[in-house]
Amino acid sequence: MSRLSNLLRQVGQKDPQLAADLAHEVKALSQRRQFGLNFERHTPETVELYGRPIRKGDKVRFLAPRGESPSSVERTLWKVVAIARNDGVSMAKLVPAEPIAPAVSPVERAVEDLVVVAEFRDPIYPGLVSTDKVERGGDKPFHTVINAENFHALQLLLYTHEGKVDAIYVDPPYNNREKSWKYNNDYVDTDDAYRHSKWLAFMERRLKLARRLLNPEDSVLIVTIDENEYLRLGLLLQQTFPDAELQMVSSVINPKGTARTTYFSRTDEFIFVLFFGAASVPNVTAGGDAREVRWRYLRRTDVESRRGTTKGGPAQFYPIYIETETGRVAKIGDPLAPDDDRHSVPDAPGCVAVFPIREQDGMEMNWGLTGPSLRKALEQGYVRASKTAGSELQPYVFSYLTGPSIGKVERGELVKEGRREDGSWIVMLPSGKASRPTTTWREKSHDAGAYGTTLLRQLIPDRKFPFPKALYAVEDVLRLFVRDKPDAVVVDFFGGSGTTTHAVMRLNKQDDGHRRSICVTNNEVSSEEQKELREKRLRPGDSEWEALGICDYITKPRITAAVTGRTPEGAPVSGEYKFVDEFPMADGFEENVEFFTMTYEAPRAVAHHRSFEAVAPLLWLLAGARGSRIETPTDNFAVADAYAVLFDTDCSGEFLAALHGAAGVRTAFIVTDDDRAFQMVCSELPAGVEAVRLYSSYLTNFTINTGRE
Repeated sequence: MSRLSNLLRQVGQKDPQLAADLAHEVKALSQRRQFGLNFERHTPETVELYGRPIRKGDKVRFLAPRGESPSSVERTLWKVVAIARNDGVSMAKLVPAEPIAPAVSPVERAVEDLVVVAEFRDPIYPGLVSTDKVERGGDKPFHTVINAENFHALQLLLYTHEGKVDAIYVDPPYNNREKSWKYNNDYVDTDDAYRHSKWLAFMERRLKLARRLLNPEDSVLIVTIDENEYLRLGLLLQQTFPDAELQMVSSVINPKGTARTTYFSRTDEFIFVLFFGAASVPNVTAGGDAREVRWRYLRRTDVESRRGTTKGGPAQFYPIYIETETGRVAKIGDPLAPDDDRHSVPDAPGCVAVFPIREQDGMEMNWGLTGPSLRKALEQGYVRASKTAGSELQPYVFSYLTGPSIGKVERGELVKEGRREDGSWIVMLPSGKASRPTTTWREKSHDAGAYGTTLLRQLIPDRKFPFPKALYAVEDVLRLFVRDKPDAVVVDFFGGSGTTTHAVMRLNKQDDGHRRSICVTNNEVSSEEQKELREKRLRPGDSEWEALGICDYITKPRITAAVTGRTPEGAPVSGEYKFVDEFPMADGFEENVEFFTMTYEAPRAVAHHRSFEAVAPLLWLLAGARGSRIETPTDNFAVADAYAVLFDTDCSGEFLAALHGAAGVRTAFIVTDDDRAFQMVCSELPAGVEAVRLYSSYLTNFTINTGRE
């Protein structure tokens, strides 16, 4: 190695960057394992930043001419040395980004025919721009959806969430025969000799950053995979997280099996779970929290049980009166005759009358019990009432404990453990009967066809997404680890259609939690749609192209539909949620979600306080993603619900006085280059308020956290 070091020093005298690159590769080779998982870690990775403005000093590639595929364009990286206007057209003067032999003369290209390229060894300085939001959760924190390349998004999250994440759930590309993932902006071909190496390098870079997001004292990493890469992934996880405990679960997601002519018909996939710190599997079953007994949804859901049909009969259409102040069931009204108008029922003081009405279409249904049966169950404490968000037709939903379960309570097989606010009993399995989940899961609710593809079709009809996860499968595995963490932070950096965010919202509804998810997905257009778009002479960056990307066409409308209970066309979402918590999908959720696109800022502009609008959402995320946000700088300071920013340290006295009167503020950002001024303000901050210095903390974070290993 000494001889090699001497040679590198000689090279460094003529070309320091080449010497540094060679040293990096030598280090990578020297660290390769003699045994275990070996792959080409130094395989380069880049990402094309469509829509990013071209700046002097950028690395760029040529865009394919309209109507042509990218394979028709040479992939040389160029560096922008100047930009000028020529006859009204912005032209860039370019030289090769790296020396080429023989030497190549500078060339000129129209800026509109170039795309910025980021190499993963280069520092990036990210910002966020809000593209939409849904607010139905009052003062709850916001779930966030970020449209970005996920490696760069992980770098962003290291600034806002390093060591603060309770669970990471990811469903990465499976590296099978589907064109499901790209490396260096091209789909990886099935006969690529480096297919597995590229996938492993792709995964390792992201897992190393993800490791730093997790709370080392108590957190989990959950990764799903199929048979193509599970062996290599298992080794990669062991090597990347040597201090974590690792287990693998086999989960049946396709009970009918895949159609194969030669080999076994596959029904399952694998779930790797890595445990950090005190994380462990609680005493529950794989199908959810088995200690609490499930109650049945009272309103009938099938069309055959609508009012006026023989199924259920007229005795099962009657009003249930709810006290508006307490939310308790006050009384059960008498059944209506088939021709009676439900609006003709008598009022009850301080109560609202609730009938079994389908929210999505206003259809009058039947209750699942007759009035006398429901009265008896109510007297025994086996009827629950839950208020719904923004529903006039069905302001409350009801659940009841079935007769067989009531019998088990009377025989001591089930245990009553206190009452809810509405007076209903909490019915549990005895603690001695709870058991830990096994490593083989056969849950009906995990069927990816019924509760992934079909459920997604209900939310966003006529829009297709390949192989979405079953909602309840994600919900169940997350419940195991965040059931006792009502404020947990859950990250998914292979967000796809947004199933993880949907699952976290389901968990919040079940226990009134304030968990929040961070979903990262890109705006990639499927390979089939790309062909059609190119035939229309469109290319990435065009609005018509971007409108069909995963984030804009699938993820955003899916999560919006889940929250609002309305499809993108404005119709109520059909169907009901099942299993642990049953209610109409049209009810939506009392949650807040904001959608962002990641931007790439110039460090000089950030340092000189000219990019605050792009950095502002990062400060809000760091402070907990709740309440108001400081969007623009002021001449002195600004105070939001959860954080504050001091723009001028000469105003520190007024700033500190304002903080002492702001009970919800937990983070103070101080814009200054003066270390003494920063320390002075820090020394007088109220107890419990953390100080962060701008912009040094931001610039340092993104200068250090590059892709170079």
